[in-house]
Amino acid sequence: MSEVLVLITLSYPEPLVERLRAISPRLQIAVHPARSAQDLPPDLLPDVEVLYTHHALPDPAAVPNLRWVQFHFAGLDAIVDHPLLHTSEVQVTSMSGASASQMAEYALMGMLALGRRVPRMVADQAARRWADDRFERFRPVELRGATVGIVGYGSVGREVARLCRTFGAQVLATKRDLRRLAEDGYQLKETGDPDGELADRLYPPQAVASMAALCDFLVVTVPLTPETRGLIDRHVFEALRPSAALVDLSRGGVVDHGALVEALTDKKLSGAVLDVYPVEPLPENSPLWEMRNVLLSPHIAGASGDYFARATELFAENLRRYLTDQPLLNLFDPQRGY
Repeated sequence: MSEVLVLITLSYPEPLVERLRAISPRLQIAVHPARSAQDLPPDLLPDVEVLYTHHALPDPAAVPNLRWVQFHFAGLDAIVDHPLLHTSEVQVTSMSGASASQMAEYALMGMLALGRRVPRMVADQAARRWADDRFERFRPVELRGATVGIVGYGSVGREVARLCRTFGAQVLATKRDLRRLAEDGYQLKETGDPDGELADRLYPPQAVASMAALCDFLVVTVPLTPETRGLIDRHVFEALRPSAALVDLSRGGVVDHGALVEALTDKKLSGAVLDVYPVEPLPENSPLWEMRNVLLSPHIAGASGDYFARATELFAENLRRYLTDQPLLNLFDPQRGY
């Protein structure tokens, strides 16, 4: 059996590298941290068969034996036009699912924070204010009995649904292909909604405004593609109840921030928790910084101290599949853009 050279371009923890090496003696794993294509080791590239990387992507001509690229992250929109992603000889897989648990917890944090009026609490704490009308000022929107709309029913959306159902919320969701309810990508054990059974109702993406009209919370988890760019627009915000709130942990560009600022300013939306932005870092002159009903985080919803371990679990499973000629998990589809 021939050896398979695997090039990892991240500073990968050695115990996890050893876990990968233990999969098969055929695997020859080389770790060479690289921030860009220029940093890749030219002496190894001609023999590389599997590339595990973040952003360092070589020209296809430099890797004639490359057969598979595994990315260290889920969203591929920033590199979707690279020729390696459109070469028929090369399979491309994402890390979709490895961040589902922590991102779903972030979404839950956002809903609880807005529902429990945390921005007002923080403002009152800074002002050393004990509100005389505190029971009215901090009257919550409880998750029990609330309706949560999830835009995008992939690995993250399904875990959001599972957590929300445990709180007693009704769950609505949009899904690109309503004919295939089962999750066919990677998911952590005992998480998510493998068979697509938890949502009380599923909608096609075109009906997102109709779904939004019924929601107390709208959680955005879709990838950024030509079809989803600007999906959450003025039409959607006008459909939402003024008491509703938005949690966005998708990709910058899915939510129209001009329409979002307008909705918040005109009190057509009670608040928002945002982790992603059309321009990152968020410009200092953005009005969002000054809005008291908005919580901002710097694109960290997917962060976790366990991320490398979860990524290794997914990569290891795909390596086993690759060595035995089985279908890989999280295959990139150029037609869908993710």
